[in-house]
Amino acid sequence: MVKSKGTKAADLVIAFICVLLIIACLLPMLNIAARSLSSTEAIIRGEVLLWPKGWNLTAYRLVLSDSRYTWSLGWTAILTVICTFVSMTMTTLCAYPLIYDKLKGRRLFNTLILFTMYFNAGTIPHYLLYKDLGLLNNPLVLIIPNSLSVFYMIIMRTFFYSIPDSLRESAEIDGASPVRILFSIYLPLSKPVIATLSLFYAVGRWNGFSDALMYMNDRRWHPIQLLLYNILKSITSIEVATQEGFASAPGLSDTLQSATVVFATVPILLVYPWLQKYFISGATLGALKD
Repeated sequence: MVKSKGTKAADLVIAFICVLLIIACLLPMLNIAARSLSSTEAIIRGEVLLWPKGWNLTAYRLVLSDSRYTWSLGWTAILTVICTFVSMTMTTLCAYPLIYDKLKGRRLFNTLILFTMYFNAGTIPHYLLYKDLGLLNNPLVLIIPNSLSVFYMIIMRTFFYSIPDSLRESAEIDGASPVRILFSIYLPLSKPVIATLSLFYAVGRWNGFSDALMYMNDRRWHPIQLLLYNILKSITSIEVATQEGFASAPGLSDTLQSATVVFATVPILLVYPWLQKYFISGATLGALKD
């Protein structure tokens, strides 16, 4: 197919915009990585931009030698896996029954579910509810309240709708139960949306810290992002850094801040290559097709 000049020009503009967006996202990450690997003297002199100056791994040695970092990272990884599994289970169990026309009260259920997407009680009622349920300072408060996203459930339900009804009807004629149909037909055909939503849930949990900040006082159960948040707040001067036990050399606090950011970001970035082929197809759900 031969493209017209207008189409080629539009493609070039889109490609140029994409390159600009990639650069805008990549440059801050390169700067943080360079600062984490640079000497404190180079950082103080403002010589570090995109490439490390005076290679120095002291900040990473401090991070890896501090049990708070390693424990928080391990706990966040475990929490992310658990939350992703629970969230995908809840999303699937909520979306699948709603595709059945014969489900009694389906419209009512859809309305009630959508209502929670636009209206909620607010932070204080949530806090009082979690207190009455005994979830405060309980690791379950990081898992249960956000175990289902209505928006993601709608995406999965829309994908289920795209699967031909004839497959389900033929399985029903053969005597398959709804549960058997779900595991034998719908889930195997839903790998793209499962991978996409799992990635969204995992990234949301990995980067989340506000729920732990509000509902979790026990520092043992703080995720890595909340630990990073507290570190970035506390390391504001050499005196504070030394007092907290994070640094003992002049200028090391800035390097340590960058190292902790890299330390908390790289693990979740490593997940993307494994899910990329599913993510591309899953992210186009709802697009117009010929």
